[in-house]
Amino acid sequence: MPTLDHPVFAMLKERFPNAKLAGTEFRNRSTLIVEPGDAHEVLQFLKSDPRTSFDFLSDVTGVDYLNYPAKTGGRFAVVYLLESTERNERFAVKTFLDPSLPTEGVDVDPALELKSVTDIWPGAEWTEREVFDMFGIRFQNHPDLRRILTWESYPAHPLRKDYPVRGRGERESYRVIDRSSA
Repeated sequence: MPTLDHPVFAMLKERFPNAKLAGTEFRNRSTLIVEPGDAHEVLQFLKSDPRTSFDFLSDVTGVDYLNYPAKTGGRFAVVYLLESTERNERFAVKTFLDPSLPTEGVDVDPALELKSVTDIWPGAEWTEREVFDMFGIRFQNHPDLRRILTWESYPAHPLRKDYPVRGRGERESYRVIDRSSA
């Protein structure tokens, strides 16, 4: 395994000696893998410490690793893409979540929850809502956690890999509106 030489990895090991941290590098991009319970504190450190100063959260996204050929830390991952505008540097933080209930037809799973980072980066409000809407991952203490891309009573989370490609009949139940009835 190649040596992880990004200086942030050493700082994180020093600051969080008891946390279970892992790191990867691919094509000069560094990714920290952190436990869900430690993610908020680690992200707060990455923003506030002057040696790291990742002051811009460019995205929060989700990944579903269902049937992925390699072993991962869990079925779902939440990925935080950070940037330091001062140093023009990028860094990713990933945390894995495993559902405790079957994902099909279940809307609330206590294992699919993370602390919101809207208190660190207020701009995370919309991206966390998107992850919630598309993957069903809830963010504790989010100021307005509701669906953003589908309607409120939508029965599922469309970017989960066990969601049928053609949907579950949602499109067929739309009322067709033409120009004369609008």
